Amino acid sequence: MKRISESSVRGWRTDKKKGATKRRKIDYSDIPALSHAQLASMRRIGRPPLGEEPRKLIAIRLDPTVLRWLKTVAAKRHVPYQSLINDLLMNEMKKVS
Repeated sequence: MKRISESSVRGWRTDKKKGATKRRKIDYSDIPALSHAQLASMRRIGRPPLGEEPRKLIAIRLDPTVLRWLKTVAAKRHVPYQSLINDLLMNEMKKVS
C-alpha cells in the first residue's frame, strides 16, 4: 500500500477529514424486537464446516496454466476450484495410504 505523505495536498485533506468525522452511536429504538419464532427461523450465514473439523486456510502458489486448468475442470463439474483441489488431493492421499 502506498503511504500518503503528510506534506502532500492529499495527505492534508485526509487529515482534515479525520477531525470532521465523529463516531456516533446508532439509534436502534425504532426497530421492533424479533420474536422467538423469527430468531428460530434464522440461519447462519457463511460456509459451514465440512467434516468433523473446519478446513484450514492456506496460501499456495500454482503455475498459471495449472490454475486455469483447475478452474476449467471445476466449472465443468459445477464446483468451486478450491473444493476441486481438496478432492484431488484427498483422492491421492487415499491411494497412497
